[in-house]
Amino acid sequence: MKPIPKLALPTLAVAGGILVAVAGTSLAQGESAPRAGTAVPAAKAFVGDPRDPATWKLPVESYAPTKAQTRMVSATRDERINACMDRKGFPEWTPAPDLPDLGGTTLTDWRYGIHDAEEAHAYGYHPAPEAQKAYDDALARDQSGNTDRDVLGSCVHEADGGVPRLAVSPLVNRIGGYSYQMARETPEVQKVFEQWSECMKTEGYTYAQPMDAAEDPRFITSDKATELEKDTAVADVACRDKFHVEKTWFDAEASIQEQEISKSRPELEEERADIKATVAKARSLE
Repeated sequence: MKPIPKLALPTLAVAGGILVAVAGTSLAQGESAPRAGTAVPAAKAFVGDPRDPATWKLPVESYAPTKAQTRMVSATRDERINACMDRKGFPEWTPAPDLPDLGGTTLTDWRYGIHDAEEAHAYGYHPAPEAQKAYDDALARDQSGNTDRDVLGSCVHEADGGVPRLAVSPLVNRIGGYSYQMARETPEVQKVFEQWSECMKTEGYTYAQPMDAAEDPRFITSDKATELEKDTAVADVACRDKFHVEKTWFDAEASIQEQEISKSRPELEEERADIKATVAKARSLE
């Protein structure tokens, strides 16, 4: 099985920078920064469709660049690097393509595990074959390894001077990783884990907690889903739905994030302003 980007934050910058801002707080629409002295609304969790984790947004996402922002800044930087490489005698150089989504389309899509019964029946815990192929093809088109690294480094440095890299900050990543792990230990999440485990036992599967099924070595080492994997995944989703595993876990994590964000609001707001400044700089060079 090809590696699937983990959505369980130790790194928020996953799956090609898949990050979405909390509704109403996106900086991708060109909103102006709050005036001095104006209270900045606290970041909150957002739930679109209660049945679809892909539509949920965690509070900390408000302080990370969106997918659109990341790709726009990356494209602007690529243009500058490409022009520099051309000037320095490497016209054949092309920037690495953006990696397509794999293992979820948003941060919360597969963060707490699979949740779509039809996809579980078709692919088990694997991504759809066409998604895997698109990801593999994009990796194969990356030609950056065939170029003079010193020249490329100098061009990247030049681009840095015009448009800085746009990335998730260490503070945001720390909050995301901490909240994910700590939420697993809360009483309410442990309770639904136990209920899920008992439910799986009635279907003939023995796992202590939901992520154990997806990480079963029999499934991870296979290039495609076996019938056993598909059957396990279908039972997994049914038991998750019965006890609202994803929503319980999400709610617990969102609450922890809100507490952690409150401890670092000034730093986080400064980082959000830096994202906006970088996006504005990239737009001015389009």
